[in-house]
Amino acid sequence: MSIYQLIPELIFPPIDEAEKDGLLAVGGDLSPERVLLALSLGIFPWFDDGDYILWWTPDPRYVIFPHKAKISKSTRRSAKKYQLKINNDFLSVISACALTKRPNQEGTWITDEITNAYSILFEYGYAYSFETYNDNILVGGLYGVLLGKIFIGESMFSHKSDASKVAFMGLVEFCLDNDIKVIDCQFHTQHLESLGGEFISRKDYSDFLSKFVKSPFVKK
Repeated sequence: MSIYQLIPELIFPPIDEAEKDGLLAVGGDLSPERVLLALSLGIFPWFDDGDYILWWTPDPRYVIFPHKAKISKSTRRSAKKYQLKINNDFLSVISACALTKRPNQEGTWITDEITNAYSILFEYGYAYSFETYNDNILVGGLYGVLLGKIFIGESMFSHKSDASKVAFMGLVEFCLDNDIKVIDCQFHTQHLESLGGEFISRKDYSDFLSKFVKSPFVKK
């Protein structure tokens, strides 16, 4: 299959025309309208600094269903020494995620472009951060985008033991309290598997989006 080159018009090719690795298209921009449209279709931007913008829609998809999430007893014990906040310091969370070194990853995909785009989504009310504090110092957290009843997780970081897991526990509780159906993790990692992640087909994920995400995509 050919990889599509995006045009200025806000449109994406059908997701079932993606490459085997999930790559669907290249180019375009990271305007809030384009990013929100992409996420609502099961597509997300992921590229290295200095590269063209790449748009992905993997099959299968890796997700966590909130009611099946795994929260260990040690994480619940750790939660007693941390303070959890939501949307208190989004920029610091995404910045810390960008600086966190990952296995088999030389740089970061959270480029300045990505940081700016998702910060705008935060200002618009779509992006969320779940933050873990120890003595009023940010030590862990995660961020993502909430569309309808789907939370699209982007990245997490931890500077102290279990700090990101406590932030994840906060996300799960938020999802259960607000009837969020799915936490999208995009790709599989061992860490996400330990938290209850599982594979579903791209079609099944697309069906969830069709059922639980309406199309606002305007500034709130």
